[in-house]
Amino acid sequence: MTALTKIAILDDYQGVALSMGPWDRLPAGVEVTVFRDTIKDQDALVARLLPFDAILAMRERTPFPGALIKRLPNLKLLMTTGERNRSLDIAAAHAQGVTVCGTSSSGAPTVDITWGLILNLMRDLPAQAASLRAGTWQTSVGTAVGGQTLGILGLGKLGTAVAKVGQAFGMKVIAWSTNLTAEAAAAVGVARVEKQQLFAQSDVVSLHMILSDRSRGIVGAAELAAMKPSAFIVNTSRGPLIDQAALIAALKEGRIAGAGLDVYDEEPIPATHPLMSAPNALLLPHLGYVSKQNYGAYFKGAVEVIEAFIAGNPIRVLAP
Repeated sequence: MTALTKIAILDDYQGVALSMGPWDRLPAGVEVTVFRDTIKDQDALVARLLPFDAILAMRERTPFPGALIKRLPNLKLLMTTGERNRSLDIAAAHAQGVTVCGTSSSGAPTVDITWGLILNLMRDLPAQAASLRAGTWQTSVGTAVGGQTLGILGLGKLGTAVAKVGQAFGMKVIAWSTNLTAEAAAAVGVARVEKQQLFAQSDVVSLHMILSDRSRGIVGAAELAAMKPSAFIVNTSRGPLIDQAALIAALKEGRIAGAGLDVYDEEPIPATHPLMSAPNALLLPHLGYVSKQNYGAYFKGAVEVIEAFIAGNPIRVLAP
């Protein structure tokens, strides 16, 4: 048996963590504290987290680099919602004797958000809804998705799911990533093309890649310049995949039709960020994983992880 007494749940923006998980299953004497704000200053974060022996991080809202973990000597268990979190220094945690675990998740809700952005952009729905409330009627002509070309950057689990929806709409789907083969693409009814071809041919480009040193800035000025003036770009993966300065310039100069973003270089995105005033940008507050089903799976999974850790049999342990 491994004792845990003080558990912190971080960055519960919506204030729902306790109501969406079976926390009452935890043993008597285990105290759960919820924090709804994000602290960026490391000294202030250490002061907040020092008393806790278990911490649940909500996705990448609060990163845990090695320098932070080393300043939390009471920490025994570090959890992340979901099965993977690249903002946790798992190797540093293991070196400090801290067990790192993930939780279960539910479905692929990011696919919903991707298509919400695509459809709203192509049919100009936000502007038309605002126009109607302002007393005007039919002020623009949108583009139906059927017959258009959807370009997928990264044909993994999410990229494939997005591609299948596009196919159901009657779209031509093309894809590229560094390791994607023509055979793997063809297996899901998608044509593999070269990177520059994807940007030149697509009416919508959607990003579904993991952020790494290799993929950071994978969409830059050259790729945006290759896009049609009528084309849209959608990013529901990670903000730094796109060079934000290049994207802002392309939007302000009208070189692409628009962008749908759910992720940013800095989150939450500051109110003064240039993207906030960029034209033809549909911006969401990172809702890709935010669904009742997914949150329920996250917090149920966290309780299961805590129970298993206390019993001396950790589950869903993440390796460096």
